[in-house]
Amino acid sequence: MEHTHSGSSSSLRVRPDGAQQARPRSALEAFAGLLAEAGIEVDGKRPWDIQLHNPQTAERVLAGGSLGLGESYMDGWWDCERLDEFIARVLRARLDERVSGTAMLVQGLRAKLMNLQSLKRAWHVGQVHYDTGNTFFEAMLDPHMAYTCGYWKDASSLTQAQEAKLDLICRKLDLRPGMRLLDIGCGWGSLMKFAAERYGVSCVGLTISREQAEHGAARCAGLPVEFRLEDYREFGADGHQRFDRIASVGMFEHVGHKNHRHFFKVARRCLADDGLFLLHTIGKNLRRTPTDPWIDRYIFPNGDLPSLGQVAEATENLFITEDVHNFGADYDRTLMAWHANFEATWPHFAASYGERFRRMWRYYLLACAGTFRARTTQLWQFVLSPQGVVGGYQRSS
Repeated sequence: MEHTHSGSSSSLRVRPDGAQQARPRSALEAFAGLLAEAGIEVDGKRPWDIQLHNPQTAERVLAGGSLGLGESYMDGWWDCERLDEFIARVLRARLDERVSGTAMLVQGLRAKLMNLQSLKRAWHVGQVHYDTGNTFFEAMLDPHMAYTCGYWKDASSLTQAQEAKLDLICRKLDLRPGMRLLDIGCGWGSLMKFAAERYGVSCVGLTISREQAEHGAARCAGLPVEFRLEDYREFGADGHQRFDRIASVGMFEHVGHKNHRHFFKVARRCLADDGLFLLHTIGKNLRRTPTDPWIDRYIFPNGDLPSLGQVAEATENLFITEDVHNFGADYDRTLMAWHANFEATWPHFAASYGERFRRMWRYYLLACAGTFRARTTQLWQFVLSPQGVVGGYQRSS
């Protein structure tokens, strides 16, 4: 929970002479009162009610906001049977706008004063998050190892949803045999492998994770697919790299608003004049909202979700926006599927990662599911062209 609560911090009690006087509300009373506005009860019996194990939980959350909430969960201070629904209810009631911590203020100042996604810092997220271990991610993800939102329109399983997403991207890009595709932030190569096998294209992928590059190259052996351990800013600087199509799926969240324009300049430089660029990214509703400090500290260091307006500004005079597709609600279902896989396979990793990691990862997956359920975060796919598609662009759906 993020911002400052401006409501009353006192309640009334009756003096021995019958007069009423104000007494300070305890932290627990204030905490319980806030949660009640979201239909959540402390130590209640419903799945989304919160169970407190440490009497200092309320003080820690009210003082630390989102960071205090997440860290106290990691430390085992509280539990909730349906953590995803707890978070969704908190956000729908906009309690995040009523509670703040110093961490949120510091996070906002850091984002304003520093380029948190500079070339030097860019490799940090690869080391901290994506290099957690290929075996771990294989157990949690689908066989394609797609670590981005699935497309659940006609799908009934995670594998079907991820395959549908990959095919949707290929169709939106109108891939045809013999084309060259650049994948900026290629992960383990799920899109490149799919596009090479199903659509007959050759691919180059950029990643800042050594684990991803090595594992992805092994998965794509024998295909016209090349992995490069390289930051997007260093790629194609000589102007000689040109591609028929470009995709960036789930990487733009790490670019940062100070670098948006540079990112799109690189994409434009590498794209043929009659090409198409598909950008798949999580987004936020308000540009002034800083990155959640718990996510920044424990999951995605230096991440920065874009707003719709920021993307529009950064692409101005570089690309024409042909199509914008929001299927953010599908990320809720994707995250819940990842969580189910994570819990089912956890016994294989318990000894290596430990209980605090388990609670951290569970909180990450379920809290993020709650944010998409509350529609406070979105998932956009943009299709961009350098000069406009003659006759107009027709979306594949």
